Amino acid sequence: MTEETNIPAETGAAAEGATRSGFVALIGATNAGKSTLVNRLVGAKVSIVSHKVQTTRAIVRGIAIHKNAQIVFMDTPGIFKPRRRLDRAMVTTAWGGAKDADFIMFLIDSERGLKGDAEAILEGLKEVHQPKILVLNKVDRVKPEDLLKLTAAVNEVVKFERTFMISALNGSGCEDVMDYLAAALPEGPWYYPEDQISDLPMRQLAAEITREKLFLRLHQELPYSSHVETEKWEERKDGSVRIEQVIYVERDSQKKIALGKNGDAIKAISTASRKELSEILEQPVHLFLFVKVRENWGDDPARFREMGLDFPTS
Repeated sequence: MTEETNIPAETGAAAEGATRSGFVALIGATNAGKSTLVNRLVGAKVSIVSHKVQTTRAIVRGIAIHKNAQIVFMDTPGIFKPRRRLDRAMVTTAWGGAKDADFIMFLIDSERGLKGDAEAILEGLKEVHQPKILVLNKVDRVKPEDLLKLTAAVNEVVKFERTFMISALNGSGCEDVMDYLAAALPEGPWYYPEDQISDLPMRQLAAEITREKLFLRLHQELPYSSHVETEKWEERKDGSVRIEQVIYVERDSQKKIALGKNGDAIKAISTASRKELSEILEQPVHLFLFVKVRENWGDDPARFREMGLDFPTS
């Protein structure tokens, strides 16, 4: 269901089939469901999802075609109170993505409401002047009267163009969001080829897929600072691809966790990642994972560049 879901009328060239395009930044607290929503709206997996907070580190762009519009969704890192250099880089990246977008989509977990970081983000949005829409996620778990109260409370602080009530998990309400954006974005040529769903290089996407499986398997034991890099990518004559990746951790104790007893953990992670990569690439994948200790990698500028983040100097 939606609140004020009237779609702007198309006029002139738009009504005659002119194309529209633009960038939409998803902003929200950690684990609000941004990555799940981007994957839902794009119709394919472009951003990794796990139960671990701060899974998304850099901006991931997912590209969707809806009617005559190309909508580029920018899945930004969750915004939270930073404690370390990596945290500061992620939060800076998220706000930078918002200020570079044509539209801001503020996503709130309806169950949590304005608790925690969401309220601070809302205050920060006062300084962002792009058009904004409010998207309440997980509405199937909240009473309608509570959703209306949350909508009113949020709009008292920042005025949003529209409010949408959705479930990113089952897709409820997502078509309304797409209809609105397709009509609201400015007229202009498409930025990407019609069949492209992300601007993430395949080597980096493969590393992200493995990082997701790592977190899904070990999210209770392994800190989120673990990092995955694709070091080798070899297209073979038989149509398969050989991929070598390194999982970097900061201590020997973390290496033991990533490997697991008798190598059980790393085998399970490799199997899950290889299966998904084979489906995405539509070709057989031979995946080889290695675990290495790299102390204090969170203070290494080269690692930040690898992740698509600017290295904070302070």
